[in-house]
Amino acid sequence: MTVTMTAVALKTLTLLLGGSITFYSLRAYRRAGSSALRALTIGFGTVTVGALVAGVVDQFSPLDPSVALVVESLFTTVGFAVILYSLYVD
Repeated sequence: MTVTMTAVALKTLTLLLGGSITFYSLRAYRRAGSSALRALTIGFGTVTVGALVAGVVDQFSPLDPSVALVVESLFTTVGFAVILYSLYVD
């Protein structure tokens, strides 16, 4: 298996797992109506969408592959900041 195939497989798993976490946190938010759960859902969704966008940039864009790394890092940073915020919201 090549490095590219391995990266695509791992990115697919990331999307499936991140999508599942986002889905279940959204269900919990709808059930409880908690602003903390809403922020948690947004944070996990941001990290997951970042993985998707980075994969698209890497595979289908003429840009340098390092741009995909920067894009993913940006989404991950913002997502984790929102997740951290969700721990402090009442």
